[in-house]
Amino acid sequence: MRREFKLPDVGEGLTEAEIVRWHVKPGDDVKVNQIVVEIETAKSIVELPIPWDGVVAALLADEGQTVDVGVPIITVDTTEPGAAPDERTQALADDMVPKPPAEGAVEPGAHGGPAPKEERQSVLVGYGVKTGATKRRARKKPPSDVTPAPTGVTPAPEPAPPAAPPAGAAGARPAVLAKPPVRKLAKDLGVDLAGVQGTGPQGSITREDVHAAAETAQRPAARPVPQAPGREERIPVKGVRKMTAQAMVASAFTAPHVTEFLQVDVTGTMEAVRRLRTLQDFAEVKVSPLLLVAKAVLTAARRHPMVNSAWDEAAQEIVVKHYVNLGIAAATPRGLVVPNIKDAHALSLPALAEELAKLTETARSGRTQPAEMAGGTITITNVGVFGVDAGTPILNPGEAAILAFGQIRDMPWVVDGELAVRKVTTLALSFDHRIIDGELGSLFLRDVGAMLEDPLRMLAWS
Repeated sequence: MRREFKLPDVGEGLTEAEIVRWHVKPGDDVKVNQIVVEIETAKSIVELPIPWDGVVAALLADEGQTVDVGVPIITVDTTEPGAAPDERTQALADDMVPKPPAEGAVEPGAHGGPAPKEERQSVLVGYGVKTGATKRRARKKPPSDVTPAPTGVTPAPEPAPPAAPPAGAAGARPAVLAKPPVRKLAKDLGVDLAGVQGTGPQGSITREDVHAAAETAQRPAARPVPQAPGREERIPVKGVRKMTAQAMVASAFTAPHVTEFLQVDVTGTMEAVRRLRTLQDFAEVKVSPLLLVAKAVLTAARRHPMVNSAWDEAAQEIVVKHYVNLGIAAATPRGLVVPNIKDAHALSLPALAEELAKLTETARSGRTQPAEMAGGTITITNVGVFGVDAGTPILNPGEAAILAFGQIRDMPWVVDGELAVRKVTTLALSFDHRIIDGELGSLFLRDVGAMLEDPLRMLAWS
């Protein structure tokens, strides 16, 4: 029996994903729960298992192609042709494909309003949903010696130029791949889709392509300038990078940001790091200055609980969290991710070091899962690893504070009235001014700095 495996919604109502890498090819044997493909959602890279035993019949999507949730991506010939589907594996396959939401639901990215009662099919993000069957009617092809009637209905809403020959004749216009909302947009903007180069899957034309064509047409005529190959490059905004961009825009224009800076003599911290590396408890983990920065933030958050909170706009309440899911911003080839260490406040220093190492390794390999990025309460971004002294970090959505930790370098410093060369870093704390006023932000930042100057304070204040 040939079965189709459809792209599942791997979490939080995602509507599409990009095929990153296939682990199988047609003709390969597969077993239940074998990983067959890696996909990139708007949150992370996810590995998908196959719910059946069998032989791969066909791969229905190419690497790099973006596919809507619910669309078949691979077909498998099960090992027992004609046999009735196994209840367990069939249930697994069905569960991985999202069911239509209940009446009254609003599709993510749509303008709003109740979801229709008919069968729903995912389409591109931002276009809502469409109803009806998923199969297109095949076009009827006229005999080669018959010219189609000029009154035939064309699939595109825009009229063909008067001089264009009829479909099927020599020199006919090529078929245009574009979804109905894109065609309507092109018609409204007066853009001829036949002259637009598509950048979507399989060369399909996207809304961005139409807008770019409209802007080009509106520019005043100028003498053409020869363009050397490679002068410009266009990178599609999708996956993790797209989600990060949306989150940062929402955060920047929702929470009123304030940033404070503090230069700190961390010579004591560097000496503490050196000594911790010699202890047996830390023999199997990496000890870095970030470990003590994280411990200082956890200790300061306990002393100033309002810093570890969130603004609930709907309820008009401040939610103070008496636990810390410590976020660590990590740069990856596919964009910025912020996984967090759950209940970091309850961990010992060796356990915190171990969790930091796991988090960093997972993020760099691109394997951070959506659940690992959800529920953060306060974040640290280590810009010092890039040789940067300071910055004004943007809050992770849903959090009230983020600390940027700059590079540690030798600087002249006054110690006991004498000039000396010390290890110095800059801390930058951005916070939501709706929750944290200048006094609270300053007290929190001062305490973090004091603990990094003298790590014994972490023990005294724990």
